[in-house]
Parts: sequence; C-alpha cells; structure tokens
Amino acid sequence: MTILSLLAAATTTAVDAAAGAPTRLNPVKLFLDADLVVQVVMIGLILASVWVWMIIVGFSLRMGNVRRRSAAYEEDFWKARDFEAFQNERGRGDVPSAKIAAAGFAEWKRSATGKSVDREGARQRLTLAIDSAVAQEADNLANRLNFLATVGSVAPFVGLFGTVWGIMNSFFQIGQQQNSSLAVVAPGISEALFATAIGLFAAIPAVIAYNRFSHRVNGFEASLQRFGDRFHASLSRQLEG
Repeated sequence: MTILSLLAAATTTAVDAAAGAPTRLNPVKLFLDADLVVQVVMIGLILASVWVWMIIVGFSLRMGNVRRRSAAYEEDFWKARDFEAFQNERGRGDVPSAKIAAAGFAEWKRSATGKSVDREGARQRLTLAIDSAVAQEADNLANRLNFLATVGSVAPFVGLFGTVWGIMNSFFQIGQQQNSSLAVVAPGISEALFATAIGLFAAIPAVIAYNRFSHRVNGFEASLQRFGDRFHASLSRQLEG
C-alpha cells in the first residue's frame, strides 16, 4: 500500500510538472534569460533588422516616386518644341531625367559657343557629361543598398557568434554544477540558438531586398541612359546645323 501511494504521488508530481512546463518558445523569456553578451548580440541584430525594413520601405516609396516623375518629365520633354525653354521651365527639382538634361545643356552651351566649334570634341564632351550624370543619379539611388548587402552577409555570423558564446556558457554551467543533465544545458542552448535565428531574420530580407533593388536600379539606370543617348543625338544634330 505504501509503494502504491509513493507511485501515485510520483505520477501526480510528474503530471503537474508537465502541466506547468511551457508548451511553446517564449522569445521574450529567451532574451531575458540569455547571457549579457548574447543579449548585446540580439539587440544589435534587432536594431539592424529594424533599419533594414526602414530602408526597404523607404527605398520602395522613393523608387516608385522617382520613376513616375522621370517618366512624366521625359514624356513632356519630347513633346516640347523648344527643349531648352522646357528645361528652364520644368527642369528644376529632384528629377533624374531633368538633371541629365541640365548636364547636357550646360556642356552644349560651353562647347557650341564661339567662332569655331570642334564638333567631334563637343560630341565627346557631351557623351562624358551625360554619362557622368546618369552614373551619379544611379549612385544616389543605390546609396543605402550597401547596408543591405552588409547586413545580409554579416548578420548570420554575428548571430553565430552569440550562439557559440551561449553554448560555451552552457558547458561552463555543466562544469560548475557537475551535472550533465539535458535540463541543465537545454535552456542555455535554446537562448544561444535564438541569436542565430535573429541573425537569419535580419539577413534573409536584406539579401532578397538587395538583389531586387539592385535589379531595379540597374533597370532605371538603363532607362536614363537611353534618354541620355536620345538627348545626345538631338544635340548632335544641332551641332551639325
């Protein structure tokens, strides 16, 4: 009877312990219970992830706005009878196509004025001025994409550093407590692996966004280059005249 009572009590204790055990991971508890070094790593990765999403949203809005304004400017530009008058009227503001046209007109005025005009030299200088303006506008658009590339390549390794540190701390706890039970090391290992998970959470969107946005910037740069080439041809015809 005594043995049965002990078995019943042990069974009740085990059931109660199982009922009180967590049924799912709690990210907040994993962070709070982690080692200080692992917490610093997690905070850095979370801040990097927040900044990545801010860049993603901001770049998407900016890219859409720039493409719409450039397309509207180019459509009206080619409809105008006097390109220079149109540029003086509509060429102000942060419109990449307008800046390319401004660079071309500025070089054309310097090269086409005077008694003798070096047509071939003027064409070469116009090409350099327009190509430089196109490259500058593409660089301005891609200015913050380097951060996405950096986070995408570095964040997993930063998270891995936090994981290695947490696992080392778990093994240290085994030595301190002289107990190799899974219950001793499991919490520390879970907290350590959580750092790697945060690193991947920051890196994966950064890599996807970087590849996608780089493709969009390259496509927009090609569109600006086509506008610049067409504008260069128009100015070359005026040099011939």
